[in-house]
Amino acid sequence: MQSTTAKFMLSALALAASTAFAAGEPIIGLITKTDTNPYFVTMKKGATAEASKLGAKLLTAAGRMDGDNAGQVTAIENMVAAGAKTILITPSDAKAIVPSIKKAEAQGVMFIALDSPTEPMNAVNALFATNNYHAGELIGEYAKAALAGKPAKIAMMDLFPGNPVGAQRHNGFMKGFGMKAAGPESNELSTNPAIVCSADSYGDQAKGQTGMENCLQKDPDINLVYTINEPAAAGAYQALKAAGKEKGVLIVSIDGGCHGVENVKAGVIAATSQQYPLKMAAMGVEAGVNYAKTGKKVAGYTDTGVNLITDKPLPGVPSKNTQYGLDMCWGNK
Repeated sequence: MQSTTAKFMLSALALAASTAFAAGEPIIGLITKTDTNPYFVTMKKGATAEASKLGAKLLTAAGRMDGDNAGQVTAIENMVAAGAKTILITPSDAKAIVPSIKKAEAQGVMFIALDSPTEPMNAVNALFATNNYHAGELIGEYAKAALAGKPAKIAMMDLFPGNPVGAQRHNGFMKGFGMKAAGPESNELSTNPAIVCSADSYGDQAKGQTGMENCLQKDPDINLVYTINEPAAAGAYQALKAAGKEKGVLIVSIDGGCHGVENVKAGVIAATSQQYPLKMAAMGVEAGVNYAKTGKKVAGYTDTGVNLITDKPLPGVPSKNTQYGLDMCWGNK
């Protein structure tokens, strides 16, 4: 953990020492799960642009990987020491981060979760995020319509156990497909006999490919693949292609990054639910600046929107085409 700690101290404490922080100038922190995933890179860009626009100073930090709670704890401590009065966070561990949040809140810091809720959700002042359950429902409804009554053999490329976003997308997909599933408040992954295989992809392409390879060994007749995000979908497709099965299997996903939308356009992914990290980040910074000026904290959940993207629309399933998706996507175009 030494290298991670050093990274955070360089990011936050060096900024704290800067004479650029004028008296009364809002200082806002942004802590993401990683600094390599295009989704979080885009979130950082959105926060940076909004901070520049509103005259705030932005501190940033990121974990080494999704799940690096210790790194996020260090980042909170460094940002509080640097004078941040609002911290925007995409929590890697929804439960484990809460004590550190509460400690900082006791010092007057406002917390806004972006993209991913804490557990409990009210451990932070507010949540700006996609309705991940609804995002799952959209691709579930689409997959059900696309199979047109054909019996499903489903592989689930999940995130990892216990993660709220992973559970909400998984269970939402099941509900959209017409299966009995837990509601959005649950962090447990529901099951069904039609789900013949599951794998923890951690949202990673290589792990998604390995997971799909293992699922094909378990059941070579899989005809539908749910993926937690588009990198996992790309990995699943590579495994299917290597097995000569890419044309007979439907892949659905969630995210809406530019590369993912291009894969929808190319037919690699049948449909994806697009979310909007730029909007989340900009709203968070705006709320932080308002708190600095007025002392008023934001509260509750704000849905930042989601749209189903596909070039093969189906009756009864609202969607937008890939041109819309590319116009609204994030990451490198």
